[in-house]
Amino acid sequence: MKVYFKIHIRDECETIACCDEELLNQVFIEGNLKIEISNRFFGGKLIRIEDAIDILKQAPFFNIVGEKIIEKAIDCKLLQREGVRFINGVPMAIKMIF
Repeated sequence: MKVYFKIHIRDECETIACCDEELLNQVFIEGNLKIEISNRFFGGKLIRIEDAIDILKQAPFFNIVGEKIIEKAIDCKLLQREGVRFINGVPMAIKMIF
């Protein structure tokens, strides 16, 4: 199982963007909510989900989208199920530590 993984650095702050492989370049809309899984933000390297989880464990900020990466993150205790939101049935979660 693979996911797209990209590191964004802004003002010395790293944010990891990660999405399930099949979601890249799709847009999901529900009511006034919209998420665009753009190549620009999420389209980095295609890596094994286990490798992505190892990196996410160390990340103070991440934005993850997709059933596979979300379930793996919950299983590894990177986030709680209550922190997951859905847009048109697609799960997403954001982690921010200040």
